[in-house]
Amino acid sequence: MNDFVYRDGVLYCEELKVSDIAAKVGTPFYLYSKNTFTSHLQHVEAAFGDLAHIVCYSVKANSNVAILSMMAREGAGADVVSGGELYRALKAGMDPQKIVFAGLGKTEQEIEYGLSEGILMFNVESSQELMLVNDVAQRLGTQASIALRVNPDIDAKTHPYIATGLKQSKFGIPLSQAMAEYEVAQKLPGLNPTGVHQHIGSQILEPGPFEASLRKVTNLAKSLKVLGLDIRYINIGGGFGIQYTDEDAPEPEQFAAGIVPILKETGCTAIMEVGRMIAGNAGILVTKVLLNKQGEDKRFVVVDAAMNDLIRPSLYQANHHIGPVVYREGAAEVKVDVVGPICESGDFLAQDRAIPEVQSGELLAVFTAGAYGFTMSSNYNSRTRLPEVLVSGRRAFVIRRRETYEDLVRGEAIPKDL
Repeated sequence: MNDFVYRDGVLYCEELKVSDIAAKVGTPFYLYSKNTFTSHLQHVEAAFGDLAHIVCYSVKANSNVAILSMMAREGAGADVVSGGELYRALKAGMDPQKIVFAGLGKTEQEIEYGLSEGILMFNVESSQELMLVNDVAQRLGTQASIALRVNPDIDAKTHPYIATGLKQSKFGIPLSQAMAEYEVAQKLPGLNPTGVHQHIGSQILEPGPFEASLRKVTNLAKSLKVLGLDIRYINIGGGFGIQYTDEDAPEPEQFAAGIVPILKETGCTAIMEVGRMIAGNAGILVTKVLLNKQGEDKRFVVVDAAMNDLIRPSLYQANHHIGPVVYREGAAEVKVDVVGPICESGDFLAQDRAIPEVQSGELLAVFTAGAYGFTMSSNYNSRTRLPEVLVSGRRAFVIRRRETYEDLVRGEAIPKDL
């Protein structure tokens, strides 16, 4: 469900015409629906309602502080992977006791920051990191609550760049070594092992991999309790897939149906790192057609958004549905590449895509761009990053202004003696 709907051929975000918003803020820009964000979070909460749980919104999916503040007011915590994400979550009003700090290469400064703010726990991914967290906690005269991220060697059946639970992945501690690492952690005075963590991948479109991995993880948790550890949390990670074009994506209830019974056996509180399922269909990228170009073999629609604004098609070969913001009567369907102005052949938003014929000045919407859109954008080709607009009913708020050329060189300096 989302709040981007066509009415008489005109695209609306909640109660506002997308074309009217574009006329005020210019293109390209990201556009989000408040109602879609909150209803998706509520849907996840309800699906897992029979289980003690904490939904930790994955800040990496969409990190605007207005979005995070909205999630905090709805009761969500945060899954962060850097000091910067932790800063955003705290600035937005997230409860530190609902924040988990994941990530493979935390710095000493980031660990100190998390400890000083009293976050719920760190997800630890290696023996060396275990020692580092212990050392920092002891230096600060405190104890760090931790979960070891275990690698269950499960194929999540997703794009290889976002499959994180296979044994060849850089993430996590092999399941065969986990018990020994917990025994080490149990003896370290700066650590309090209270959880077990997994994360097997992103954009997972079937419940089976979660169920298979959680059977392994819950068996480990039970063994750890026998060892005398106070394991209170099982962090199932994230990765619930969504529909971008024609995928058959399960609803939250379908994921929960297999996961909840497995976790209930442990008596632990579940932690879920949910980002894409909440944010993905809550946002679109709005772009303007600059020109049409007929090549020898292909037809191109050149737009003012580019790979620096939305990298997913170029990086992951991701397919986003693209449609006109206003359907023009009688427009024939044509097969085109939708491309940006960047000087790379990999700069495209869609390839060999059938869309209604569009003319210069008309607007296109790139759907399901609310997650891993702006957060993965860059200033490549010295292009300014886009504004973000949030709609609530009949009101639109600019929650990030468009960058200027001055912003591009802010912080840079020309040495006097150069």
